[in-house]
Amino acid sequence: MRFLAIIIAIVGMSATSAAVAEDYEFEEGTHYAALEIPIKLRNPGKIEVAEYFSYGCPHCYQFEPLIGPWHDDLPADVEFSRTPAVWNRDYQVYAQTYLTLESLGVLEQVHVPIFNAIHNERKRLNTPAEMAKFLVGYGVDPEDFAKTYNSFGIRAALQQADSKGRAYRSSGVPALVINGRYRIEGSMAGSNANMLRVADFLIEKERRRLAAAAGN
Repeated sequence: MRFLAIIIAIVGMSATSAAVAEDYEFEEGTHYAALEIPIKLRNPGKIEVAEYFSYGCPHCYQFEPLIGPWHDDLPADVEFSRTPAVWNRDYQVYAQTYLTLESLGVLEQVHVPIFNAIHNERKRLNTPAEMAKFLVGYGVDPEDFAKTYNSFGIRAALQQADSKGRAYRSSGVPALVINGRYRIEGSMAGSNANMLRVADFLIEKERRRLAAAAGN
């Protein structure tokens, strides 16, 4: 009986240790950072995951094959979005292009092809004219593209993306922002794949926090 009690105690300690390890698998300040000022969410009823990226970033290009399938499999209580970085002239063209394609409803058809064209085929798509010429091959009318690209709505959306990017306080792209509260960068997580593991951890952390708040 005493032997059985010892075994049960050891198993119980192991289970407790596993739970603690799960809770502390990733640490704030080491694997991710908490934003000093949380960002207002578009949909408070969902856990928001925002990818901060640019078509001009080779690391974002390498991240896309990982994050694409990952965000396709997110549960119903998680909402995925992207914020294009606006750091320089080229990134501004890419950001404005992203917002334009989103507005035209053709983003998902051309998102990966733009990455491939820039980083695989070495096409220079850093002007609106060159981008419009490339997009013709994917059924995007040049006049529709130019009209939307230069519209007041897209310019306003570009300013909002720039403001949001500044609020992220990210040192680079790609980065992930979880529910407007936490920022994950590859340099902290250790790798692109690990960024997604940290994201899963923080999504669950937020899920528990929201459940606890609703219970009160």
